[in-house]
Amino acid sequence: MGKGRVYLVGAGPGDPALITVRGLELLRQADVVVYDHLVDRRLLAECPRGAALIYAGKEVDHARASQAAINARLIRSAKAGKTVVRLKGGDPFVFGRGGEEALALARAKVSYEVVPGVTSAVAVPAYAGIPLTHRGVSSSVAILTGHEDPAKPGGALRWDRLATSCDTLVCLMGVATLPAIATQLLKHGRAPSTPCAVVHWGTTAAQRTVSGTLKSIAADARQAKIKPPAILIVGQVAALRKQLAWFERRPLSGKRVLVTRSADRAPALAARLDALGASVERLPAIELVTVKPNGAFRDAVQAIPETDWVFFTSPEGIGRFAQLLKPYRKDVRWLSGCHIGAIGPKTAEAIESAGLHVDFVPKRFSQEGVLADLPRRVLAGKRALILSAEASRDVLSDGLRRRGMAVCKVPVYRTVVPRPFKRQVAAIFSRPFDAVTVTSASCVEHLHAGLSAAGKRSLFRRLPFASIGPVTSAAVRARGGRVAVEASVSTIEGLVDAIAGAAR
Repeated sequence: MGKGRVYLVGAGPGDPALITVRGLELLRQADVVVYDHLVDRRLLAECPRGAALIYAGKEVDHARASQAAINARLIRSAKAGKTVVRLKGGDPFVFGRGGEEALALARAKVSYEVVPGVTSAVAVPAYAGIPLTHRGVSSSVAILTGHEDPAKPGGALRWDRLATSCDTLVCLMGVATLPAIATQLLKHGRAPSTPCAVVHWGTTAAQRTVSGTLKSIAADARQAKIKPPAILIVGQVAALRKQLAWFERRPLSGKRVLVTRSADRAPALAARLDALGASVERLPAIELVTVKPNGAFRDAVQAIPETDWVFFTSPEGIGRFAQLLKPYRKDVRWLSGCHIGAIGPKTAEAIESAGLHVDFVPKRFSQEGVLADLPRRVLAGKRALILSAEASRDVLSDGLRRRGMAVCKVPVYRTVVPRPFKRQVAAIFSRPFDAVTVTSASCVEHLHAGLSAAGKRSLFRRLPFASIGPVTSAAVRARGGRVAVEASVSTIEGLVDAIAGAAR
């Protein structure tokens, strides 16, 4: 058995994008991951499928595992030859007990490596628009723990020195002791008018900031119902937030948005919404499955040399078509003599990426748009092949036939309900959404069926749907739903723009 090793990895302050390259690299190689309460669960999705994921979180007034038990688990796993990642919020060596764990590993003669993380002490103020140092305002910073009760006799913190020795104070984990902290700072000479800020769930979509003065901040935070985790910043730099706040001013900050696209396509939409400040949840309502080739597909493939036009109605079509060609010892070059039509720019992009030139993209990205924009004079007597989803609409095929074309429509993939969908659908709607995105009629159909099966059919009518275009909107309304937002351009970018515009 190989020799194990422990990596003490800082996960960063909350936003999973702030983990280091080295930290992410190690997560993807880990056999065992022991993670903390404040670690974003999206980071755990980066772990190998067979990795053991062990929760070791310490929350206010509750600890799942003692520090001694955590140390023992790290040592035992490493000595069993495992690659172990101890994933800790922020930086392992900044109030993270990383030093204690490193000492335990060293005593047990276990090999280890420390991977620093972006500490919340620096990142959270930055996301709140508060620079810890600023020329002419602050040239010194102190980082302290708020876990220790300032009123406790014999405490480790010297409040008489901390109160005025540094321009900026950053107090971690100090919500419960905030009144006592303010009292100690005032008692030892900090001015009552000193600007302060408390930042809740910093760097995440749930971030909220309460500003005030040292005299008022405890009452301000209590009135705002600030709960852990939160960070207190004390100093003149906190006043700069009025000009520099950026994170909470994003157009979708505080908005909860559901993405229902298939799991492989959801990240692109989720990332755009996240960048605008939304708290994004994912519930894949569809899964795409390549159809089994049959006689109709074989005949269509053999007829391609005599085919004039080939139309793709979605970006998925070209990849699925390429898969289906393999048994015939052919690839997409088999289409090189045909004119290629794409229903929209994303479909065209996928086709071009496969090495084919796209001859036609309509102005409106729908089957109706194709019929409206395609020149009629070149169609009569021509042959067309439509590669689409199973059970897709027949608008394009019927329209081309009316214009004199011989049309063959062949499905290359079908949409199915993902296995986890039915058990997830009830739980995810336990809290309201500001927007529920739907990007196809199949998404709408599956979502409606899932809510009905979960006994929440009436909820469908109350959801604020954000639709990618008229066809999808029609599917929502046909089932009694309400379209709150519809994209003016039927693309993911258009959908995000519409949601952001409605939120302004």
